[in-house]
Amino acid sequence: MAAALDEEQQERHCWVCFASESDDRGAQWLSPCRCKGCTKWIHQSCLQRWLDEKQRGSGGVAVSCPQCDTQYRLVFPKMGALVYFLQQVDRALSRVSPLAAFGVLVGTAYWSAVTYGAVAVLQVVGHKKGLTVMQRADPRFLLMALPTIPVILVLGKMVRWEDFLVRLWIRHSDRRQHAESEDPPPPPAAERHVSVSRTLCGALVLPWISSLLGRLLFPRVASNLQQTFLGGATFVLLKGSLKVYVKQQQHVARTKRTILDYPDTCDAATSP
Repeated sequence: MAAALDEEQQERHCWVCFASESDDRGAQWLSPCRCKGCTKWIHQSCLQRWLDEKQRGSGGVAVSCPQCDTQYRLVFPKMGALVYFLQQVDRALSRVSPLAAFGVLVGTAYWSAVTYGAVAVLQVVGHKKGLTVMQRADPRFLLMALPTIPVILVLGKMVRWEDFLVRLWIRHSDRRQHAESEDPPPPPAAERHVSVSRTLCGALVLPWISSLLGRLLFPRVASNLQQTFLGGATFVLLKGSLKVYVKQQQHVARTKRTILDYPDTCDAATSP
């Protein structure tokens, strides 16, 4: 009891501005938390400024004491029905906005895929024939089928059949080179990181490259679809063969590499 009285008789100090009770006799003091001693008291105005800094303009954010972690109890004056209604609308919009933004992004991606699929059909089949096919088709079928075209192209681009052939060649080459050695063959070299942007661009440009090569290499083929298919197959096989050759040469270079001595070591070994 005596300790409590002594604490009440002590001069108050604000833990924000460090001013004492004798510095400003007219200041309003608060004890808003469970803290005792030098952190018990604070000016009403100092606490208001400190809350504004913590809430950053959002009055509904709960704020707690940094020492004892007691949540401050805030009482707001009553506002009119219109202000209350507008606040509730603002809170509802804040909750719905992330879902709406996600829906807009998904819708944009979907309609972009539909547009790309339609343009790809016109490029591959031919402008007149492609328009005729899409006009005769069921709109619901087009809305489901056209977006799958870029998806199939990207998935097909992710099938790295060239790496599979390179791994087979490396295993066969290593077994043949180490057939008479007791040491096990070294593992195949680690594959490089797949670039997402490069894979996406390569997949989406494939129909145009296939159509161009089909017209240049197979002009006698009457059907645009057959021209595009032959041009695409030629491009994929040619690109894959070159990729396999480059990786095979890189592996050969790695197996035949040597490591040189440091120049200082060589000079020390040759010096008398």
